[in-house]
Amino acid sequence: MDDKNEILRLIHQKIDYSKAPADEEIEMLIANTMAEYCKDHYISIRDKIRLGKELYNTVRKLDLLQEFLEDEEITEIMINGPNSIFIEKAGRLYERSEHFDSKEKLEDVIQQIAAKCNRAVNEASPIVDARLEDGSRVNVVMAPIALNGPILTIRRFPKDPIGIPTLIKIGSLPEYAANFLRLLVVGGYNILISGGTGSGKTTFLNALSDFIPSTERIITIEDSAELQIRQIPNLVRMETRNANTEGSVPITIRDLIKTSLRMRPDRIIVGEVRGAEALDLLQAMNTGHDGSISTGHANSARDMLSRLETMVLMGMDLPLTAIRQQIASGIDIIVHLGRLRDKTRKVLEIVEILGMEEGEIKTKSIYKFEETSTEKDEKVEGKLEFKNELSYKEKLQQAGISHLLVYSN
Repeated sequence: MDDKNEILRLIHQKIDYSKAPADEEIEMLIANTMAEYCKDHYISIRDKIRLGKELYNTVRKLDLLQEFLEDEEITEIMINGPNSIFIEKAGRLYERSEHFDSKEKLEDVIQQIAAKCNRAVNEASPIVDARLEDGSRVNVVMAPIALNGPILTIRRFPKDPIGIPTLIKIGSLPEYAANFLRLLVVGGYNILISGGTGSGKTTFLNALSDFIPSTERIITIEDSAELQIRQIPNLVRMETRNANTEGSVPITIRDLIKTSLRMRPDRIIVGEVRGAEALDLLQAMNTGHDGSISTGHANSARDMLSRLETMVLMGMDLPLTAIRQQIASGIDIIVHLGRLRDKTRKVLEIVEILGMEEGEIKTKSIYKFEETSTEKDEKVEGKLEFKNELSYKEKLQQAGISHLLVYSN
């Protein structure tokens, strides 16, 4: 048995868990136990420091996972069973040499995370979405679904939300496009942010929310709370709930959208639409809740419209023409994001929904990213080019800001 496991065994023998020992007591116990152990076993000072931290993380926190969570440069943690760990830094994946001591230890860490989020994960409910105290998004898949051990995926977010100025600085969108979007948000346009996995939809939604006037009442609805809206005093945050073994009934996004309509919201922000709740969001957008924002997975702005049609059909059997009418009258703007081959995230297109024409949803591109680099170039070069003026300006006029529209430099 290695030093860590032997010292850990001795520590567990001494801890009286019934008294809920404080952090300071655990630290003192670890130090004393290591001192006793080192009387008969040589451990270098450097290894003692490292081992002391590992032991504290194992006993009090989330074992070796804690080290990754404390590294602010890590944006994604992927644990594929106890012996396979990958992390993402600066958009690139790296395999780590560390591993959990056993499958049981990894399961214990997962149960700690789930318990803090009031979630239950077991064979009866092997798939769970949750979040950590710092807002990081967690997805868990356990046996019998996961075949190579418990699977834990953590999407991390910066402590300070990335705002529009940062997105401009890193080249995700130009300042003139940001100013255009600011006017649309202030004017109360209904906006849907589309993109693939990892394209930055939640980050962009957070950034756009900075433009919402602080005098409004905002309701946010999410599967797992990730949004970090801080400048709105009159803010209500709601999160779904899964059914559990204690008999709690599930609370879905559909339930929360319907409830939010009775809470006098100025705007409703849904973290992501994936299914039948799309119909409820569209109905909210069509009944006076202008300025609502949400996100959805899609490969393009046009693909987002097709996916919305499919989502609505999951909840109600409606004629396709009626569904398209709901979409065309509810959504004003689609902002499509993409993750390019050099791992950068950019706004690729801003599309205006113009309405229905001959049974089809008519759209117009306001801005579109035009690449200038060749496929051999490591860094993608290009610009979000202005294509067409905004057609529907009534909301801007009602807000008294239509005269501020400037489309490019």
